Amino acid sequence: MQLSATPYEERLTAPRSWWGISLLVGVSLALILLPFGTLPLLGGLVGGTAAAAVVASAYGSPRIRVVGDSLIAGEARLPVSALGATEILDAEEARAWRTYKADTRAFLLLRAYIPTALRVEVTDPEDPTPYLYLSTREPQKLAAAIDAARKAHA
Repeated sequence: MQLSATPYEERLTAPRSWWGISLLVGVSLALILLPFGTLPLLGGLVGGTAAAAVVASAYGSPRIRVVGDSLIAGEARLPVSALGATEILDAEEARAWRTYKADTRAFLLLRAYIPTALRVEVTDPEDPTPYLYLSTREPQKLAAAIDAARKAHA
């Protein structure tokens, strides 16, 4: 049975403050170029702001989706049949799994500006990855979507 709609989709966008910082990068570059005249100043303002905005947008571009019988997290794509238990991580527990509890073989899709996460066990014996660590703003909805996809394709 193929699901007709995407039960879960989230883009890990950068926080709004990063866009303000992008503008400040442009202003800083404009001030550096101020001694060279007005045209370089304007070029530095526009170019610096645009370059910083592209970096912020690219860093916030990964998506987490549950589509059909697959979990797609950034560049990783796994069938839900290869996934085990899910564990919702609050801010403190997520920090622990990012640091001293982390396994070097795990797949981490983390963004420091997102405090909560979901840890999903990988049960495929041929996959050396023990678990997925996924930064998400809505870990309960993601866990529910994985469970629903697993039940729909069982």
